[in-house]
Order: sequence, then C-alpha cells, then structure tokens
Amino acid sequence: MIKRCLAVLALMSAHSVLAFSSSGTHGPGPAADKYQIWRAAAAQILIGRADARSLATAAALSLASHKSAAVELADRANELDPENPAIAWMRLQICANTPGCDIRDAATTMRWVDADNSAAWMPTLAAAAKEKDPIEVARVLADMAQGARFDVYWNRTVVLLFDALKKVHSTLPSNYVPSDLARLSEAMLVAGATIVPSFAPLQNACRDSLGTERQANCLKVSKIMQRGDTVIAQLAGFGLERRLVPPDSKEARVVAERRRVLEWRVSTANLFNEPILPWLRNARARAQVARMRAIPREEDVEIAILREHRMPIEPPEDQQ
Repeated sequence: MIKRCLAVLALMSAHSVLAFSSSGTHGPGPAADKYQIWRAAAAQILIGRADARSLATAAALSLASHKSAAVELADRANELDPENPAIAWMRLQICANTPGCDIRDAATTMRWVDADNSAAWMPTLAAAAKEKDPIEVARVLADMAQGARFDVYWNRTVVLLFDALKKVHSTLPSNYVPSDLARLSEAMLVAGATIVPSFAPLQNACRDSLGTERQANCLKVSKIMQRGDTVIAQLAGFGLERRLVPPDSKEARVVAERRRVLEWRVSTANLFNEPILPWLRNARARAQVARMRAIPREEDVEIAILREHRMPIEPPEDQQ
C-alpha cells in the first residue's frame, strides 16, 4: 500500500507535472532506444568539459546503460569537488545501484561531507539488510537516529543537471532536450532514477520493532524523514511512523493530518505550476528552476508557489 501511495504522490509532485512527454521518447520501443543514444552522446560531450558538475551529470545520464562508467565518472566528479554533498550523495547512490561496487569509501566520504544527514546511512543499511546482519542493522539505525536532517539533495541535483545540460545545449543532438521545459523534465527524470533511495530496507528493518529499542530509533528516523528535502522521503517517514504507533492514538492522528497537509500543498501548487498556454511552458520551467535554486526543500518550493498566487498554505478543514 505504501509503495502505491508513494508512487501516486511522486506523480503529483511538480517535477512530474513538468515532465516532458510530448515526443514520446521516454516510452518503450525504438524511440526510447534513440533517446538512450542521445543521452550517451550528451554524456560524452559533458565528459569532454571535465569539470565536476559536467562529470556528475554524465554519470547520472550513463547509469541506466553503463553502470561501471557511471561509477568512474561519479568518482572523478567527487574528487574534483569533494565538499559538494549533492555530488557525494550521487556518487554513493550510483555505487549502491551498481552490482559489485564497494560502497564503503563513498559512504565514509558522504558522512564526512554531511555528518548530520541521516540519509547518508541508507545504502549501508540496505547492505546490512541484504547480508541479514541484525546487529549491523541495529547499529546503523541507531546512527541514523542521531541525524538532524534527511536530505537527498533533490533540488540541488535537479538544478545541477539542468545547468550542465543547458551549458552544452548547442552541441547536443538536436532532438535531445531542445527547450528549458525538456531540460528540466530530463533533469528530474534522471535525478529521480539516480539519487532517490529505496525505502524498503528501512521499512523492513522497522517492521517488527514494536516494544524494542529499535522501535525508538525507527521513530526518531521517521520524524527526521518527515522534515526531509523531498516529498517522497516525507511520505515514507509518515508511513513509517504510522506503522510504529497505535492506529487510534494521538500520534497517528497527527501524522495523518501532516500527510493531508503535504498532499494538499503538492496537488494545489501543481494546479498553478502547469501553464494554460503552451508558449508559457518554458517560462514556467525557468521559474521552477529559479525556485529550486533558491530553496533547498521540495515542500518549501510548493509553499512558495502557493504564496506567489496568494493561496493559503493550509488546506480547508472540511477537505479530506
């Protein structure tokens, strides 16, 4: 059930509303194969620039088709910009999603760059769960519970990818991301496939924790996630807490209300973020990038959109 709800809310979010689909090149079949060729060509152009952000973008574009190359490119990007947490996180996630890649160095680097980020432990938790090591799982959960934030650097990564693609737009294949709307959509699609972790290992680790020390740590983690920088992490945090508290408790009611508010903000902001006139789409895409550049959290971008249109940021009480 939670997977379905997360998918629905992800589709409702701003990056899905702006998704570029008019060419049909993201679907299955020959057009999709051609699109992968264009992505590969874009990656090669970006590799030639040899700066950290271009290499990170090339790594993300390469992950689906050339995982080992993506790992190498992400490593190089991280070496060139070792203080950039978005690149460090991308490197860790690319390694975690590549069979045979040892995450230990990337995970250590990530925790050094952003020690207060509970998300930095997610690949380590997944590895411990895969190895069926309950002691290590408990240790990682305890470390995650000490964090202050749960960030996957969504806005920063989307902007990074968008900027990198725009800088080389004149040398890209003519049918690949030819507009700002297309570039933003591509940046969001690629970021979603690259930097968003699976929450299943965390959900599974906390499933049978009622009445244990692990439950307390899982609750702490869930509350950190509820303040996360992307909507899907917040929803996962709400779902996790709902599993850990009595269904008829005050805590459960509070979580349900927070989720209702978040869902309303996302869906309502999207109504204003979708332009009525086709020729305004690129302008709206640029405005969205500007918001994401200035605001770290996805929910705060939705709030900014509501305020720009003089809308309340809380839903009507009678709207369920």
